[in-house]
Amino acid sequence: VAIAAAAIAAGLADCVVAYRGCRQGEVGRFGRGVGYGGAGGPEISGYELGGAAMGPYGAFAAPHKYALRAQRMLDEHGIGQATMRAVAMAAYHHAQANPAAVMRGRTLSAEQYDESRWIAEPYHLYDCCQESDAAAAILLVSAERARSLRQDPVYVLAAGQSGEYRSGAGGENTPSLATAGYSSLAKRLYADAGVTVADVDAFQVYDNFTAGVVMGLVEMGVCSYADADDVLTVENLVAPDGVAPLNTSGGNFAEAYILGMGHHLEAVRQLRGTSANQVPGAAVSAAMGGPMTSLTSGVLYGTEAVL
Repeated sequence: VAIAAAAIAAGLADCVVAYRGCRQGEVGRFGRGVGYGGAGGPEISGYELGGAAMGPYGAFAAPHKYALRAQRMLDEHGIGQATMRAVAMAAYHHAQANPAAVMRGRTLSAEQYDESRWIAEPYHLYDCCQESDAAAAILLVSAERARSLRQDPVYVLAAGQSGEYRSGAGGENTPSLATAGYSSLAKRLYADAGVTVADVDAFQVYDNFTAGVVMGLVEMGVCSYADADDVLTVENLVAPDGVAPLNTSGGNFAEAYILGMGHHLEAVRQLRGTSANQVPGAAVSAAMGGPMTSLTSGVLYGTEAVL
């Protein structure tokens, strides 16, 4: 999205489509272990897990890697498991109103979450995103042209990518393990857009695992680690009345896993007033990529009223 917006702003393009399509079972992502050499490969897909530094110790898949970061968050900041659970429950709650959500009709209670099997502690089954065959796309044009099209225009207020200090270090040797990777990115996005976290009406945060979403919301300024357990509750994360409506389409967890592209669609829906879980009067929405990856990304979208 950022590259498309930059190309249009520079006069290099008039109309750009940003898209993602997934057929993950077919190309071998699902259940793949270290050393997989199929289509895409671990380096291209972002799943280089450290090879010999981790494989011999049983870290064969993404939940193993990101469980280390989750446990560090719990230990360093005293976050309760219920806060991670709230992220998953909010996604399933929103999916029930979304006709396109794969988890529509499958609710998630606190008891179901707590009783679900461990995948890699501290991750239960419902702390982990699914695999999907799905696709999503966004069409970008200039602001002037957008005003003449059928749909109400939604504007890219700010977009960018960022990484933490030495975030690309292999073998989990990054200096800051318990981070979403948003601490620098969020500040830049807010400054570029001329808004603050208080102006953001809905948060679409890439939910690969619940812990990364918790870290992301903290680093975006929704709360601090000191009050995260009190702020990040199911009631506060659901539309229409929550203080920080989160993944209002169901997100990766409960709508479909399209490597975060669905989050951008939902951010736009919120500002057009067409979301299945509409936040009244939404004028600014965030779509954030990552988290916990070496390179993260984000876009702040806004209506014409906030330009």
